[in-house]
Amino acid sequence: MRDRLGRECVYVPSGRFGLYVALRHWCPPGGRVLMSPVNDDVVLFVVLAAGLRPVQAPLNPFDASIDLDAVPEETWNSLSAVLTTNLYGNPDPAPELRARCDASGIVLLEDAAHAIGSEVGGRPVGAWGEASVFSLSKHVGAQAGGILSLADPGLVDAVRGTCAELVTPRRASSELAHAVRPYAEAAVRGLGLRRAAWAAMGLLGLTEREGIRMPLRPDALARAVGAAPDLTAFDPWTRVDMHTYRRESGRLRLRRIRRGLGRLDQVLRASRDGTELLLSTRWARPRAGAGAQPLFRVPLFVADRDAAIAALARRGIVVGYLYDPPLDDYAGETFTDLSPAPGAARWFARHALPVDPLRAREAVGVLEQSGARPAEPPEDLTRPGATAGGRGPSRD
Repeated sequence: MRDRLGRECVYVPSGRFGLYVALRHWCPPGGRVLMSPVNDDVVLFVVLAAGLRPVQAPLNPFDASIDLDAVPEETWNSLSAVLTTNLYGNPDPAPELRARCDASGIVLLEDAAHAIGSEVGGRPVGAWGEASVFSLSKHVGAQAGGILSLADPGLVDAVRGTCAELVTPRRASSELAHAVRPYAEAAVRGLGLRRAAWAAMGLLGLTEREGIRMPLRPDALARAVGAAPDLTAFDPWTRVDMHTYRRESGRLRLRRIRRGLGRLDQVLRASRDGTELLLSTRWARPRAGAGAQPLFRVPLFVADRDAAIAALARRGIVVGYLYDPPLDDYAGETFTDLSPAPGAARWFARHALPVDPLRAREAVGVLEQSGARPAEPPEDLTRPGATAGGRGPSRD
């Protein structure tokens, strides 16, 4: 990763753990962080755990990147940092954000969890901010681990010291479970039992999400906010889907991560090929003049997303990484500053169908056979400067 980015890198147990370390290091408690409302709810809770106030940004309606021209001037003047998302691997406008942050004395942090192979402005995503965080659970497929990259190599020892203070000790049982997991998952897929396995986990109370978003539990969350900055107080939210997110990695876990990194270039080539195919379909909204990135997921836009998800599931293609509703609608103004123009985020969150480019040909065939129709955005989201004013259309 050091060779890929041209920056010093620190291994961390997970991307979310690395993000917390970065926020604590670069942002003063009580600071305000501009971020995307179309994002994993875990990221919102990590920002809150760091003792910071999330500020939801207006977005480009077709890739959910921050629309920096639509951010009010008074918002820029109040910020401590900007946190990019690079959703599904589509880059946020890092060169422009870097220039704006430099002019305003604001820290730029890059969440590159989905974007390990993406580029923007002739540089890799993750090479623009004071710090950037990568997840090794995505393209690498390791189900563990992350990378925290630093613009200033002189900070490596301090960052490693912070990590050492926050990690929890490794456990032999956890390492063994991690080693066995890929074989168990392969058996479930091979026997066609994926849907039955999820149903059984639900009956046993082993799943933590009944819908796309986890339960907010506002009263308990308010108490945790009062204790921030404190990662432990937020564990009930920040550990969801990954209870080992802050656990020290043992040899078995690191061995799997090394194997995944050894295959990374091959995966990125296949992802780019699949991305090109998906972007050529009638459901896509490719960026004008931009070449295909090796996306982690390709957002297609369908009128009836639930029907499309069901059709894909019948063929064993599971759709995840949905972020509906946007974070400001989910958390409310008690826990975040609302976007000044939420219409684009709401439309994207409702209609984006994130498709795995490694299964592009199968997915296209299913969508064609199911008669999936492209979703057409409202006119007020497609005219120039549309996201810069007004509250936008309702979620209906």
